[in-house]
Amino acid sequence: MRWRNSSNNYGLISILMHWLVAIAVVGLFALGYWMVGLTYYSSWYRTAPDVHKSIGLLLLGLMMLRIIWRFVSQGPAPLASHGRATRLATKAGHGLLYLGLFAVMISGYLISTADGRAISVFGWFEVPALVTSIPNQEDIAGLVHEYLAWALVILSGVHALAALKHHFIDHDSTLKRMLGRA
Repeated sequence: MRWRNSSNNYGLISILMHWLVAIAVVGLFALGYWMVGLTYYSSWYRTAPDVHKSIGLLLLGLMMLRIIWRFVSQGPAPLASHGRATRLATKAGHGLLYLGLFAVMISGYLISTADGRAISVFGWFEVPALVTSIPNQEDIAGLVHEYLAWALVILSGVHALAALKHHFIDHDSTLKRMLGRA
């Protein structure tokens, strides 16, 4: 398998980044959903949010690398069997996923830094609080983060269902290309 994308297939780097993002999104959503129910007396009350923030910031870095990679190694051409509507839906869906990912991560950052404290990423480094002056920053960003997280998971589910539709109903290589088997 090639490292870079070709005109017909995704390369190993694109495939790994895609699946790492997918795992991180599902994992962060599950962790976030679980941790909001923790009580003050839970042993995970402080640890779970720290893990959630750390993974979220690493995901932000991965997404920035992914955008750079899209310019360095263009993705494969759309399949010939995909009509205009499918190509537009693909572009719109991917655009919404990228926009949603960045928006949910920025809102998470705004929640975490509202009090002016930096965010420690697993104790390896800290991300400073750059924006702290928005009125009700933590509450507003919290609502945005919650709704965007749900929207992102739903959109990710639609994305996965579309890939399965292409594989099992259309019998094209859309899913195989992201699995490195086309």
